[in-house]
Amino acid sequence: MIHGIMGSLHKFRPEIPEATPVPSLHGRAMDNLRFIRETMERASSFTAVPGWGGVLVGVTALIAAAIAARVPDEHEWMYVWGCELPLAMLIGGLTMKRKATAAQTKVLSPPGRQFTLSLAPPLIAGALLSVALARAGAYDVLPGMWLLLYGTGVVTGGAFSVKVVPVMGLCFVATGMAALFAPPEWNNSFLAFGFGGLHILFGIIIARRHGG
Repeated sequence: MIHGIMGSLHKFRPEIPEATPVPSLHGRAMDNLRFIRETMERASSFTAVPGWGGVLVGVTALIAAAIAARVPDEHEWMYVWGCELPLAMLIGGLTMKRKATAAQTKVLSPPGRQFTLSLAPPLIAGALLSVALARAGAYDVLPGMWLLLYGTGVVTGGAFSVKVVPVMGLCFVATGMAALFAPPEWNNSFLAFGFGGLHILFGIIIARRHGG
């Protein structure tokens, strides 16, 4: 009788589930640190915009403007500024990488990717429109368009950077708007003022406030 009762109790005794493994304290701490770091990267601004690199780009633009001013042919004039573009991009890219390395950050961090993806579309549109307008012989429109679209890219990309960057973009936009409605004889001067003067001015401001 007793054995029957004990057997029944044993039969109806609830089974205790196996204990699930508890993650180690070190593992949880590393996960938390990783989450905090990724959250801070997404929320932070892209600070690797080069200051002295912008100054150097401005100097090369002034040299290009001086050369282009002495070129009578429109095709050769466009060729001079066409050579300035890859040179400026090379200088900007190298100095940006150098500044990011010095600050122990990555150029393609989340803010860096957002900055690049916002800056690139207006520049690509400008390159395609330049070819189309040049084929149509509308060279007088190019300087205003270049300044306007570059400024647009800097404004949109600057939304993920320090505050002075979108301000610089707005200055380029204003210069481009003025160039579109100014006499064609002023076009080279607008390019010198924009790509030369504005880059030098804001490059110095960025270098002093946010490092080289």
